[in-house]
Amino acid sequence: GHLLRPHSHEAADKVDAAMEASAAGIRALWISLAVLAGTAAVQAAVVAVSGSVALLGDTLHNASDALTAVPLGIAFLVGRRPPTRRYTYGFGRAEDLAGIVVVLLIAVSSALTAAEALLRLAHPRPVTSLAAVAVAALIGFAGNEVVARYRIVVGRRIGSAALVADGLHARADGFTSLAVLLGAGGVALGWNWADPAVGLLITVAILAVLRQAAREIWRRLMDAVDPALVDQAERALRQTPGVLGVGQVRLRWTGHQLRAECEVIVDPGATVVEAHEVAVSAEHALLHALPRLTAALVHADPEPRAGADHHAILAPHR
Repeated sequence: GHLLRPHSHEAADKVDAAMEASAAGIRALWISLAVLAGTAAVQAAVVAVSGSVALLGDTLHNASDALTAVPLGIAFLVGRRPPTRRYTYGFGRAEDLAGIVVVLLIAVSSALTAAEALLRLAHPRPVTSLAAVAVAALIGFAGNEVVARYRIVVGRRIGSAALVADGLHARADGFTSLAVLLGAGGVALGWNWADPAVGLLITVAILAVLRQAAREIWRRLMDAVDPALVDQAERALRQTPGVLGVGQVRLRWTGHQLRAECEVIVDPGATVVEAHEVAVSAEHALLHALPRLTAALVHADPEPRAGADHHAILAPHR
């Protein structure tokens, strides 16, 4: 059993944890969808009455942020499918692909806002119902901040970069909602250009978030991990009885699940069974040390004897 999977009871725990993580992610998405859809609906009604391009930009961002729940929800469901003969690592990467969709939606919404703002600067139109615009802006900020906090907390807890990126997008939308207040205040003072100017500022703010979200997804697609996780894994391996040293440690994310491939140095006089037991203990230490780790492959290498060629020694495998 150890040759194929982690220790029996821990394997069940890890499967349960993965299912729980997916369920938590789906729950976060649908709750966010409900909150942002309601926020966008209120703002859209005010846009129709007031003609505010700044509020229009904020509404588009809220609507696009709500719609990102769809590809992410699908990704979480796909990621719960078991591995197959073709997809031997499972379908967790679907979350990273969904993250690309999220980034594209952010880019499209910012482009639409910029185009509308430039058009309004070239052809000014009056903005009415300024009090309603201000209230809608505050509603947009409150809704986005609640959703952002919820998504970021859940995303970091379950290890989903896509959900964290989506939460950062929602947070930026919240601050752009506050910028709408500036536009409304400028229009109240007779500066009709203030509303489209704020629309352009919103575009710049969203582009900053786009860069951050794209960087997060890029790192995940390139198998980047926090170096602190590698340090944590190495400490756990060194503290394992029977481990004389630690070789290469590789970690990678598959969706919100972490996998490890590690090398440990063992006593050259150890039998194959003894080396295997050390590798199993090292695997258990890793599973306890890294909360999101679902699988670890530990390779046991004998410590080279004086004058011996290390690569010529046949190392036992797990």
